[in-house]
Amino acid sequence: MGSPATAPVAAMSLRGLTKRFGATVAVAGVDLDIPTHSFYGVVGPNGAGKTTTLSMATGLLEPDTGTALIHGIDMWRHPAQAKPLVGVLPDGLHTFDRLTGGELISYAGLMRGLDKATVKQRRDDLLAALDLDNAGATLVTDFSAGMTKKISLACALVHAPRVLVLDEPFEAVDPVSAGAIRRILQEFVASGGTVVMSSHVMALVERLCDHVAVVGHGQILASGTLDEVRAGRDLEDRFVELVGDVSDQRDLSWLRQS
Repeated sequence: MGSPATAPVAAMSLRGLTKRFGATVAVAGVDLDIPTHSFYGVVGPNGAGKTTTLSMATGLLEPDTGTALIHGIDMWRHPAQAKPLVGVLPDGLHTFDRLTGGELISYAGLMRGLDKATVKQRRDDLLAALDLDNAGATLVTDFSAGMTKKISLACALVHAPRVLVLDEPFEAVDPVSAGAIRRILQEFVASGGTVVMSSHVMALVERLCDHVAVVGHGQILASGTLDEVRAGRDLEDRFVELVGDVSDQRDLSWLRQS
């Protein structure tokens, strides 16, 4: 008899993650497995714990308790081995905006230990793929919001990570830039990578993602394939059912103009 098949290692596996800020419990014991080669959406209302969870999973914020594994490697016990596997685009990222777009990508690549020739080739490839050819010599401080998102995505991709974690990657991005970002992300997953993306836009998650987790009150309320979580309904309807509608429905009849 052959040996039993082993389950594939998850791209990201979170167990018992908790984080408290003073009296506020931001994350209250998150358990989540994200399959390899998936486009995984993480949705939840403001203050639900999405950003805190992803920050702990990617080495940006140390958890109070729990573990975060990237392809089986513990992010907090073995960060030197785990961090090269991850590319991160945090929400509200502050960059070195007195560098040009090309210099910023080069800096990111060199910080990841790539040699100069590899950095130059990948920088030029990324600038072209993201339609930033003419922005390579422009200071980041002069970029639009869409250009800033794209150059930050290039910095997250330059070292060829296996898992890409994006916090609100389409926020304040124009439709043309959003199209370029979508194309790159879909090609990344098609080539064997894994994308984990938080978003408030349910239609975008339904369009792009094959798996989704709904976060509320610092916990995972539902997770699985998109169809499993939707349960035959629109994702937005299912989201409201899980998270809860606005509790205080005030009468705003005084807004009427007649």
